[in-house]
Amino acid sequence: MEIIFHIDTISNAAKEFLAATSSYSVFAFNAEMGVGKTTFIKALCKELGVIDTVASPTFAIINEYKTDNNKFLYHFDLYRLNTIQDLQNIGAEDYFYSGNMCFIEWPDLAQTILPPHTLRISITETEKGYRKISF
Repeated sequence: MEIIFHIDTISNAAKEFLAATSSYSVFAFNAEMGVGKTTFIKALCKELGVIDTVASPTFAIINEYKTDNNKFLYHFDLYRLNTIQDLQNIGAEDYFYSGNMCFIEWPDLAQTILPPHTLRISITETEKGYRKISF
C-alpha cells in the first residue's frame, strides 16, 4: 500500500496509516536522511495519544513514550549503533517482543532480531516535495 501526503496533511496520513496497519506493533522505517522519518513518527504518536514530548532518539538511541491510556511505545534510532551486539546490549529484543508498539528508524542493523511480523516501511520524497510511504 502507498500513502502520499504533503506536510500540511501529515495528520490525515498518520490516521490512514494507523488504520491500515492496526495488526502490527513493530514498524521498521527506511528512508534517506532528512526525508521525514521522525516527523512522521511524531504524527503517529500524536494520533496514538502520546502525552510525552516526542523527539528524535538520535543520541538516546531509544525514547519511551506514555499514551493517554497508560500504554507505552518505544521509538528507536539505530543510526549510531555499529554492531548487533550494541543493539543487544540495550535490550532491543525485549522491546521488540514486548507487544508494545515500536517505531524503529535506521533498522538495518536489527534485521536478524526483528519479530517476523514486523512491518517494513519506506518513505521517499517525490519530485513535488510530497512524501510517499510504501508498506
